[in-house]
Formats: sequence, structure tokens, C-alpha cells
Amino acid sequence: MTSFQSTLGEDEGIAEELAKGQREISIAEFFEKNKHMLGFDSGARGLVTAVKEAVDNALDATEEAGIQPDIYVEISEVRDYYRLVIEDNGPGITKEQVPKVFGKLLYGSRFHAREQSRGQQGIGISAAVLYSQLTSGKPAKITSRTQGSADAEYFELVIDTDKNEPEIRTSKTTSWDRPHGTRIELEMEANMRARQQLHDYILHTAVVNPHARFELREPGLDEPMKFERATDQLPEQTSEIRPHPHGVELGTLLKMLAATESYSVSGFLQEEFTRVGAKTSSKVIDAFRDRHFGREMTWKTPATHESDELVAVVEDAIANKGKGPTAAFAEELVDIVVGKDRIAHEELEQIVGNVAESVGAETDTSFGDTVQANVVEALWPVLTEDREGDIYSLVDEVTTTKKSDAGKVSISRSIATQFAETTGPADRATHDDVDEFVTWAAERTKERQDETYGETARENIVDALWSRMRTVSDDVPKVRDIADDRDVARDLLEGMRETDILAPPTDCLSPITAELVEEGLKKEFDADFYAAATRDAEVHGGDPFIVEAGIAYGGELKSEGSIDLLRFANRVPLVYQQGACTITHVVKDIGWRNYGLDQPGGSGMPNGPAVLMVHVASTNVPFTSESKDALADVPAIQDEVELAIREAARDLKSYLSKRRSLQKRRKKQDVLGRILPQMATKLSEVTGREEPNIEGALARIMNNVSVDRDVDDGKVTLTVKNYSSTNEAPDITDIVSAEPSGLNGDATVVDLDGEWFVKWSPEVSAGESATLTYSVAQDASFDINVDGVETEKLTVNA
Repeated sequence: MTSFQSTLGEDEGIAEELAKGQREISIAEFFEKNKHMLGFDSGARGLVTAVKEAVDNALDATEEAGIQPDIYVEISEVRDYYRLVIEDNGPGITKEQVPKVFGKLLYGSRFHAREQSRGQQGIGISAAVLYSQLTSGKPAKITSRTQGSADAEYFELVIDTDKNEPEIRTSKTTSWDRPHGTRIELEMEANMRARQQLHDYILHTAVVNPHARFELREPGLDEPMKFERATDQLPEQTSEIRPHPHGVELGTLLKMLAATESYSVSGFLQEEFTRVGAKTSSKVIDAFRDRHFGREMTWKTPATHESDELVAVVEDAIANKGKGPTAAFAEELVDIVVGKDRIAHEELEQIVGNVAESVGAETDTSFGDTVQANVVEALWPVLTEDREGDIYSLVDEVTTTKKSDAGKVSISRSIATQFAETTGPADRATHDDVDEFVTWAAERTKERQDETYGETARENIVDALWSRMRTVSDDVPKVRDIADDRDVARDLLEGMRETDILAPPTDCLSPITAELVEEGLKKEFDADFYAAATRDAEVHGGDPFIVEAGIAYGGELKSEGSIDLLRFANRVPLVYQQGACTITHVVKDIGWRNYGLDQPGGSGMPNGPAVLMVHVASTNVPFTSESKDALADVPAIQDEVELAIREAARDLKSYLSKRRSLQKRRKKQDVLGRILPQMATKLSEVTGREEPNIEGALARIMNNVSVDRDVDDGKVTLTVKNYSSTNEAPDITDIVSAEPSGLNGDATVVDLDGEWFVKWSPEVSAGESATLTYSVAQDASFDINVDGVETEKLTVNA
């Protein structure tokens, strides 16, 4: 012991005394002291989090049962506390499960399921119950009725934090006017300082759940806030999937190996993982063999003119088999060997075995295992005597011409030496071994030739050698043996990760879809333009995910300050920690000026009258914390978020560009509309002639579509002239005060309370015109409406 270390003195039993103070704590007890980790760090936020957890549960329950959600939220003041009531029309919860669902943390049905859901850990609603009892001391009141039950079950309960078990205060049956559903009532210490965040949560939830109906009542509201459903279409039902080979860790793999009923590795892979069939399983096993057993180097075979020498070597290795059979054996073997470009040791053994069988049958001679081993042992050194030259060819092929020939000879000789001296008679090595061979050889070359082989050159040589090496056919260990050996299991895991495997199926996900994203935005935001995009599924850590983005622009949206960013994960709004979320990081890094939005400094949140929403759907959303308020910076997800946003933003850019073009056109048209009559009058004054007819001139100059009416003695003629360069199909409605008759063409007439609507939709090619005629009483009045052509491209003289 060093002199500066202190000692405990002569007292004994200190460790034993300390051990008496140590005990196991329950998860409920832990979160009792760390409720901020779950989003219950203040009265204001705690109320919002409790609403969020209950609503998320309600949405999951109703959707799983195929029910269109009707969710009721009520907040009221009760003396010193706030009372929160949330009701849904879900399938209800059985009597046995109610206490566990609401009174036990980490209890749920979705934690082990690999499919998209809002709740996953079984913490949320029970955490709200825990927060309620901690701040008010009052039990949670739960009413639940399953479909077909005559009565509802009523419970009052708290959580025993020492045991993480529900403590039931009251249990009875009761009547309830809902035929099925669940109701929870909580009293808690809270306040309404986060009223805006609460409203945002409900609003945003309505946006990404257009199939649901919400009603919110709270203090200070004269009328409840209601959000009606925009569609009767429920989200697609998801299916649970098995884990993907690219998404498991070593500990998980060891657990799966120990639990499986499969005997072979092939069976284990196909039964326990998704996207693994017989072919993929074989590829994984080959990759496992490469790591566990190594590959065998293949060497260039001798030229045909050296066949006589090889035949002699084979014949000398065979004893007591007769001259004829021996010669036949040697000649057939050598013909096969020299016919190959390269050969490995195991391959030579297989060829010798096949030749022994075929020649033996033809000559009625037995070439047994000993003879075959002698042949291989004699022939292999001859086949590999030019290792250095073979490796030199590979090195010369993959290195630059700047490397000297002496340097290439030196590094090739050193690599050949490593194969000859360290890989055994079969020239077998792992990828790591080959990497070490090349590194050692490069160092020797630097010492001897003063020539450097850098990292890229070494990698090229390693890749060239490895590509020439052959996977062996050794039997892989059985599952039970791999489960008992962490190093072997690691080789299997790396083999799984190295193998190209199809991405997981996406029926475990239920994206909103671009169409319903737009519908959700239209339902809650009054804007001029909407666009949405849904990306194809991608994979992160073996878990599939889909990113969707939507944009609303203009209209009644606020024009001052930054755009509104709506973040969602599995259809749940992320209300807090916006700055810590990867979605926000991506939005700030996009150059929004390219898409028509103002962005001071060229980075950060853009400004303008816009709402941007981003939704990430996944079987395993990577949140930054247990409160599930922000997504972690995962590169694969960041890339897809950016691509989804840019896809929707390109539509916005096109819209804004077109709008600016139309604004310029309108301004030009207004100017011409003022100037042309003045020019006509001036021209008449100067020339002394009649003022020219300028009707139609504006449409021709602006390349517009013109609609003109001519009425002559009760005969009405509508003429559409297309001066633009593209085909047009205007929808024309002529409202007439008298009944029209004698219509030509494909127009239709509808009588509505004494007014007649003449509807006409001609298709007019560029530079062409179309005419509609009909007859009416001479005192008729007209009112025309033209759709299908932008106002700025339309001239109506009717």
C-alpha cells in the first residue's frame, strides 16, 4: 500500500453496516421522486401531459377496435385542485385489467410489439395517476364498460409506490349511459398557465387524426372547443412483425438464441427474424463462416504446358494402385485443376474426392481417404509455389503507377510470407488476419524500400485479396453452442449485419397519407395553398419508419414572425422541447429562400404565413427522453425528414412562383386596360377617323382566354377564343332570367326557382374558338361565371 493511502482503522463490519441500508426500489418509487422525467415537472405542464397520455390511450384503444374515436376532455376547478375528466367510446377494459392498466407502471400490451402505436412503455396513464395522487392525495376514479355488458365497472385506486402495484379503494358495478368506453377522473395540483400548449395539443391531434372527433371544456370557455372529424376512414390496421436482423444487439441475440426452439442456425434465422428465407439464411451463414472460420486463399493454377509435371507429382503420391488406374487418376485430376483459373485448398480436396470416386468406379480401384490426403499434400505445395508472383499481380492491379516495382515486389513477398507461415496448410485467414498481413507488409516495405503504402492503398490490397478468397463449407455450430459462447454469437451478429437483407415490411406502420394530411390541415387552418408528401418506408436500427410532411400557406394564417411548426410522432403532437428535436434542427438547416419564404441570415426558422407539419411513424420512435417530447438526432430519420419537407416545399415554390407571375400579369393587364382606350381616342383625334374597336385587343395582347356575349333579337351567342399557347377547358355558367331554348352543342340547362343555369364546358385548343347559341325573351338579363381558368388569364366581355 502506498504511503498516501488512508485506511479504515481497526473497526470491523463497516461494509456489513452499509449493506443494511441498501434495498431494491420499485419503478413507481423511482418516478415518484423523478416525475419530471415523464413530463410532470410543473402544475402547468403536468396538466397538459395528463391530457396527452389519456387521449393517446383513448385513440389507440378505439382504433384497435375499429371504432371512430369520440373523445371528451373536461377540466374544472375544484377548490384547490383541478379535476380532469377524459371519456372515450373505445371497447372498454375488462374488470381484471383496469387496476393494472391504471395502477401499475410499465404494464401494457404494446411494449414487446413491433408495430406502430402511440403508447409503448406502459408508463403514460399510470404516471398521470401517480402525479394526481402525489399532488392531491386523492385516488383516480375509473369507469369502464365493455361492449355487451349490462353495467360498467367502477374503481377508485392509487398506486402503492413501494410495490408498484394498484391499491384498490373502491370497486363496484355502476350504470353508465355509454354503451362502451372508458372514463378516468383525476384531481391534481395544476394551473392553466399552459392553456395555449393544451389548445395546441388538441388542435394538432385533430390535424393528424382527421378520423377522430374531439370536445374540450375548460374554465374560461363560453362554448366548448369542438373538432369534428374530416373523414370516416380509419387508419390502416397495423400488423406486428418479427425483429429485423439489422436491428438486434448482441445481448438481444444471446437472449433469442437461448429461448428459441430451433436446433440449427438456418432454422433460427428463418423462424425468429423477418425478411429471412432460405436464400438469405444461407448468405448470413456464409458471412458467419467468413468471420468464424476465415476464408481460404485461391491461387493461380499452373499453365497447361506444366501438366506433365503435375501428373508426375500425383502419380508419385499414389502407391500400390496399379499403373493404369494411377495414370487415369492423375491425368483426370490435373485436367480439372489446370482448367480452373484459381483454386483453394478445400476445393482441391473436393476435386480429388470426386476424381477418386469416378476413376475408382471406372477402374474398379479404391482410392481411399489416405490416398486422397497424400495426393492433396503432395500437389498443394506445387500449386502454391509462386504465391509471391500471384500476389504481385493483385497488388499491381489495384495500386497506382506511382508505386515502384521494387516496392510492389517487397510488399507482395511479405504478404506471401505471412500466408505461407501463419495460415496453415489451407491458407485460411479471416478478414482481420488479411488486414494485419497487409499492414505488417507495408511497414516492412517502408523500412526496406522507403516507400509508403497509405490507408487507401492498403485497403485496396486487402479488398483485392479478400475477393480472391473462398468461403469454406465447414459445419457451423449449433444454436445451443452459439448461445453459450459470446464470441461466436458476436460473429453471427456481424454476419447478419454484413448481409444485404430486404427492409422490414411496412404493414406494421400506419401513415396518415398525403391526402389525409392535406385534409387535416384544411380542416383546421384557413389557407390559400396546401401540399403534402408521404415518403417510402426506410429503416433505422432494424425498425421501419415513414416520414410525412405537410404545408399550409397564406389565407388567414399569421404573416408576422416565424412559421408554425407542428411536430408529430406516431400521430401524437410533440408539444414541448421544440428546440431539442431533430425535426426542428432539419427545418432550420434548410435554405427556405429557395422555396419562396423569408429566412433572415439564410438559416434558422423561416418567416411567413405558413404552417409546416412533420410526422414520423415508426415501430420504435427514438425519443430523447421518457417524456417523449422530442426526437433524437438519428441521421437516417434526419435525411427522410429533410426529403419529405423538400418534396412538399417544391409544391409551395411552384405555387408562389405562379402567384408572382400572375400578379405581374394582373398589373400589366390593369395598365393596358387603362392605356388602350386612351390610345384609341388619341389615334382617332390624330387621324380624324372613327375610334377603332378595341374589343378583344386586350385578350390578344395578353394571350388570354376571352369570353364574349352578343345578343341580337333574342338570340344569344357566347364565343370563347383561346389566345394562349395551351389548350383550355373553361367551365361557363350563364345565369339567365328567362327560359333559354334552341341550345346548340353540349350545354345543359338547370331550372332553379325561376332562374336558368346554362352550363357549358368547351375544350378550346390554342388559337381556336368555340361558340354556343341559344334563344331567350328579349327582356332577359344575364350573369356569367367562368371557372377553370385563372382570373389573370381571363378576359370577359359579357
